[in-house]
Amino acid sequence: MPELPDVEVYIESLRARLAGRRLERVRVLNPFLLRTARPPLSSAEGKRVASVQRIGKRIVLGLEDGPYLVIHLMIAGRLRWLAPGKTTAPNALAFFAFASGTLALTEAGKQRRASLHVVDGRSALAALDAGGIDVLAATRDVFAARLVLENHTVKRALTDPRLFSGIGNAYSDEILHRARLSPLALTRSLDAEAVDRLFAATRSTLVEWTERLAREAGDWPQKVTAFHPAMAVHGRYGQPCPDCGAPVQRIVHADNETNYCARCQTGGKVLADRALSKLLKSSWPKHIDELL
Repeated sequence: MPELPDVEVYIESLRARLAGRRLERVRVLNPFLLRTARPPLSSAEGKRVASVQRIGKRIVLGLEDGPYLVIHLMIAGRLRWLAPGKTTAPNALAFFAFASGTLALTEAGKQRRASLHVVDGRSALAALDAGGIDVLAATRDVFAARLVLENHTVKRALTDPRLFSGIGNAYSDEILHRARLSPLALTRSLDAEAVDRLFAATRSTLVEWTERLAREAGDWPQKVTAFHPAMAVHGRYGQPCPDCGAPVQRIVHADNETNYCARCQTGGKVLADRALSKLLKSSWPKHIDELL
């Protein structure tokens, strides 16, 4: 799923192309994409783009005199920019046509999770905001207060959109590796020094990856993925940690996989995988050295 760095790069690219441009036509190819009935989608046509912003992981196109078009890419949704005259794209769900080109919303796979909301006014737009804070604009104390609102694992807290805005599975892994914290550490058990490390790691990770992705994107982000070769742990199960060389470990739960370095983050302890550790029982390794 595109997270804060990916969405920010999309937003900057969209601003460069769409600011002040008139949306001539919107064409929806899949009826499950549009999640609202009022105001009608047609009310957006003929109006100029007044703003492009982010709410959590959503991309918001603000049009003159309202309404707002709110796009949530979910897991497999992506945005493509088509040159004038081109009207098709693989896996397309919708097209937003401008004189300068067409924005295509696509989604690979059979599941249809991406969504488009049309809302009228700031209050209706605010209703779509889960309430998470923007870590890049927050102070350390505000961050710390959000962190301990509930006593969850730090991995769960970072990815809770009610607490923090725009952080998902991929960048939470990277943040926790940089902060040298176990993904299963409980938020209310963290001391002040650990909170300081987490706050600094969260900000630096998001800033550095936003800048990196912007450089790689050039004129437009053609390849948006949660897996990057330069990542430290996310998506790198079994590969060496770039800091200590120990094999990256994982915890698999449902559709999510948490990646971490046991030597850097858990004092060498291999965290139990709910399914595999039960299967192996006493054979489950307790320490990273047993795997080397």
